[in-house]
Amino acid sequence: MSKYIGIDTSNYTTSVAVYDSKTNEVSGKRKLLPVLKGELGIRQSDAVFHHTQQLPQLFEELFDELHIDCCDIKAIGASFTPRKAEGSYMPCFTVGSGFARSLASVLNVPLHSFSHQQGHLAAALYSINKLDLIDKKFLAFHVSGGTTDALLVNADDNDVLIADIVGKSLDLNAGQLVDRVGLELSCTFPCGKELEALALNCESVVKAKPTIKGTDCCLSGIENICKKAYKETNDAPYVAKLCLKFIEETLCKMTANILDVYGDMPVVFAGGVMSNSIIRENIMSRMQCYFSKPEFSTDNACGIALLTCIKDLSEVG
Repeated sequence: MSKYIGIDTSNYTTSVAVYDSKTNEVSGKRKLLPVLKGELGIRQSDAVFHHTQQLPQLFEELFDELHIDCCDIKAIGASFTPRKAEGSYMPCFTVGSGFARSLASVLNVPLHSFSHQQGHLAAALYSINKLDLIDKKFLAFHVSGGTTDALLVNADDNDVLIADIVGKSLDLNAGQLVDRVGLELSCTFPCGKELEALALNCESVVKAKPTIKGTDCCLSGIENICKKAYKETNDAPYVAKLCLKFIEETLCKMTANILDVYGDMPVVFAGGVMSNSIIRENIMSRMQCYFSKPEFSTDNACGIALLTCIKDLSEVG
């Protein structure tokens, strides 16, 4: 048996995963970091503390559940940075990367480093059975609380899923917008699931005109529009649906503008915000594209485990 371990300690989730190269199956455990009620996020010092508490527990649960023999582990991988770019850094990733370094040293197996964003992209491709895109050019959207990026993804001789930003939010990220509007509507942080549930109860038709600047977007004005609408109507389901409609229209317009500039190519949507069923179904009805399955859209280590196998086999070969 050949198993590959992936670790990801992102801003809001501790996650570990195991990829089995014989069965092409990935198994993972994840746990959200605790955020105080009414807060919009968590301080990095608190995130680091909670990761150090949660990571050993998740390893124990996963190894016990899968009955993993350490002799079967061929390599360890972790997300070391948010993005594969110079200066990309968040303290929370030092927990997972440090744990990975120690584990690789003790087991005497290779250690492979990736970015959190590469992990998201790999998990998305795995979930939709499109790993053939991993060495091709495609457009990917990574939409979460920390990023609203349109990425032109390529591979080179030294790495996979190398991404250049070709479109982005110039202010607020989509996940931040969801959480800010959600808290206004008395949702619990992180607000994505509750905001979606509210929106599903709205039968009204909503319209939204996004703010687009070339291939970039602006989302901060939508927060004000939603808050104003809630003050005037006190209709939480309508405001939730309005927020999600703005995100949908923004992504569709950005996609059209980017493809006009860079030519036709496959389009993949990943990231926590893209687990929203309303946005997913509406966009898929409007264009040919791929969405990561919801369980692989939110932060997870599954993509890191898969990339660890790919990287390890390429170096062995």
